[in-house]
Amino acid sequence: MNKRIFPQIHFYDKDFIDIYERTWKHIENYWLPIEEGMDQKFFYYPEETGKFLDQYASIFSTFFLVYSNRNYIAETNLDYFYRKQEITGAIRSRYNLETDTAVIAKDNPNGVGIPVFAWAELCVYNMTANKRRLKEVLPILENYMQWLNDTCLDENGLYHVPVSAMNFGNGARKDSFFSVDFNACVALNTLCLAEIADILNEKEIEFKYKKMYFGIKTRINEKMWDEETGFYYDLDKNESMLLIKSLSSYWTLMAEIPNKPKVEKLLTHLADPKVFGTEHPFPCLAVSDASFSDKGNGYCGSVFPELNYIVIKGLQKYGYFELAREYAMRHIYFVLETISPSDEAKAESESAAFWEAYNPCSEGPATWQRHSWFPRKDYVLTIGLTTISLMIENVLGLEINLPRKTIDWTITSIEEMGIQNISLKKNMIRKILTEKTNRGWEIKIENEKLYYFALKILDQSKDKRLPIPSGTCSMLIEKL
Repeated sequence: MNKRIFPQIHFYDKDFIDIYERTWKHIENYWLPIEEGMDQKFFYYPEETGKFLDQYASIFSTFFLVYSNRNYIAETNLDYFYRKQEITGAIRSRYNLETDTAVIAKDNPNGVGIPVFAWAELCVYNMTANKRRLKEVLPILENYMQWLNDTCLDENGLYHVPVSAMNFGNGARKDSFFSVDFNACVALNTLCLAEIADILNEKEIEFKYKKMYFGIKTRINEKMWDEETGFYYDLDKNESMLLIKSLSSYWTLMAEIPNKPKVEKLLTHLADPKVFGTEHPFPCLAVSDASFSDKGNGYCGSVFPELNYIVIKGLQKYGYFELAREYAMRHIYFVLETISPSDEAKAESESAAFWEAYNPCSEGPATWQRHSWFPRKDYVLTIGLTTISLMIENVLGLEINLPRKTIDWTITSIEEMGIQNISLKKNMIRKILTEKTNRGWEIKIENEKLYYFALKILDQSKDKRLPIPSGTCSMLIEKL
């Protein structure tokens, strides 16, 4: 582990650095072979009943493993699912690594999982610029999309799946037939497929998925939006709206489904303490729901890092960067308070760890009645979204795109922060830092190749774009 070089972050709160570094150390424990002595390793959480790969965790883990400097290949788990694709295009949501077979739950007989492989592939592409991979996976992704259409698409233009397909368990959504999150994910997937086709100059394919995207988007807005309450809702079998506010509805932001007025209404629910505005943002179920528990009780109010990630990235998509950063930092502070207790008594507590889910109203892990295994301890398969992805992208404010050769840095205020040693293909970005010197606040950059740098300092209304030459350079912020 010590020989591996991971990106180093700089931040004025050293606890943030600590939790970031701890995550990379924990990932090593879950990057495992199926059998001892095997070279091939996967990223999974060993369970008492065996070794399994979940589509849900595998896709989400992609978004932080891309920052590992290729120490952990983000595509490894994805490729396993692709190899298991059936003639029909089916890819099941869960596989037993030891038997190499699909695991099908009774409540999900088709084994449908979170349908956003294309989104994960774009994430990989942005950090690798590997067009060849996109060309190789596009037929797989198209066949998978066709299987979803054949299996789940209803005459009304919406997709029907059990809520467990989106890894949502107990709670008030049991009568859901057409779920908002799954349909929004399909929309996001088609949007990403269109982008992949555009990159590959496959215009007919691009048009096909753009058309499909706008069709799904229209159906969601027509059938799932309630103007009176300003929210998207699941539908039952009869297409009647189930007036249950679930955080899963914020997948619509990621899929760019609501217009600005709808987004503003969705924002009010995030701030409202009677809905999702709990001390620890955000409970997966609204506080006002009869099933809500301030202890989480599984999916009756627990805070899940991956759902927070979706909300925060969705806000960022619509230009609410400062608000997204505020929510990200609040969430990280609660995670930090649990993993790094503030006094000796707490330090001896079993709660001092990374957790799969957290309390919405206080620090510490959530609970689930009659499920002693929940939440899973040191579950880094999703917590990395918080402690790595949100840390780099929203707390530090860095967005790197290798194909475009761009580095965008959004800073809310001038503080000591930045990143070192992040590898992009054959280029190593040695340094992107803000430091206070005897000249004032400077941005220092050390880079091996030419990149285009965009700096946005929100509290100073500064917006500067300029090329960064290879080598070392520095800029005095007050002169920008």
